[in-house]
Amino acid sequence: MRIIAGDFKGRKILKPVDISTRPLKDMVRESIFNILEHSKLTNIKLKNFNVLDLYSGVGSFGLECLSRGAKKVFFIEKHNPTLEILKKNIRTLNCEKKCEIIENDVTKLKKFSEILNSKFNLVFLDPPFKDENINLIIDFIYDMKILEKKALIIIHRNREIKEKYHKKLNELRIENYGKSKIIFSQLLD
Repeated sequence: MRIIAGDFKGRKILKPVDISTRPLKDMVRESIFNILEHSKLTNIKLKNFNVLDLYSGVGSFGLECLSRGAKKVFFIEKHNPTLEILKKNIRTLNCEKKCEIIENDVTKLKKFSEILNSKFNLVFLDPPFKDENINLIIDFIYDMKILEKKALIIIHRNREIKEKYHKKLNELRIENYGKSKIIFSQLLD
């Protein structure tokens, strides 16, 4: 795995050691960022954005955001072997000052004062494919009022899973990549 563009372009990041963590493939990540930066649908400029990376794994999405100019990334991950790799990746890229790691379960989101005191422009939500709590997490995000106006939520799911998403979630665009489905969305006011 590598960082695709920006300040850390070409730098390698460590992969997870176990199969329970499935990082985004480089091609999928590159496609997401091409859509973010070049689509009229989103027209996102990452410069000085605050990013919330939920179920962050080894940090490939959040680290790519930092490489492309994000101001700060909050990583939330609870799986210890993966957390250690995330920390190594952050140290290797020497970006500790722009990172906040919360070592806990995403479903306890409402308890994190670090998050409650921040506003986010971009949220990446990548729960395990078997996890069915996605609408609960969307509820938390909505209720905590932690999003900037027109903030974008990107959701990574299994292409085969048929889910009904929260009524407050406006799906802007859906892209399929192999077994993955990427949903670009925003919360309705």
